[in-house]
Amino acid sequence: MDQKTPTSQPLNVPVDNHAGNPAGNQAENKQRQSGRWKLFAVIAVCAAPMIASYFTYYVIKPQSRNNYGALIDPRDYPIPELGSTALDGKPLTLDAYKGKWLMVQVDGGECQKACQDKLFEMRQLRLMQGKEMERIERVWLITDDQPLSTVVMREYDGTRLLRVKPDLLKAWLPTEANTSAADHIYLIDPLGHLMMRFPKDADPSLVKKDLSKLLRASAIG
Repeated sequence: MDQKTPTSQPLNVPVDNHAGNPAGNQAENKQRQSGRWKLFAVIAVCAAPMIASYFTYYVIKPQSRNNYGALIDPRDYPIPELGSTALDGKPLTLDAYKGKWLMVQVDGGECQKACQDKLFEMRQLRLMQGKEMERIERVWLITDDQPLSTVVMREYDGTRLLRVKPDLLKAWLPTEANTSAADHIYLIDPLGHLMMRFPKDADPSLVKKDLSKLLRASAIG
């Protein structure tokens, strides 16, 4: 009785379309490399403003700049948890205003003349920046639970109001000798770095110069 020889089944072997075609392989490799370089270029363009701003503020030696305000090394004063809330008691932090330049003042809710003078100066300094003023926010860190004057709130409408825990705030903000945080206006950059402190009874024209230079030099915020 004759035995049937099993029929061979074809194997499903992947076909290399570029086998024997070195030119095709080279073209594909070049296309991949070109795609990678384009991706790197896009990333570099997006990151360049942030890198340049960081380099300008924190790498170039402070002695080479003519500043009125005192520069602060952000590595020494990272923004901490301040237990901050909005006036209605809901949690609200300085991070909510990241992306803007922040002029910051510190005072109690009673806000006597020195406090109101700082609120006035911050408002005027912002207005003096002209078309650049939208890059700046004014922040009042309130160090107690005293109710705020309706007149003061209306007069300085637009100032961001945060209640903070005074002990946490005191441990964070650097001051000049024989002064307190309430004597100064501070500046926080759009990346969230505390970077400058202006002196007690600061000259508004010199503060304006510092702000104008920073806004011109920075591509962020």
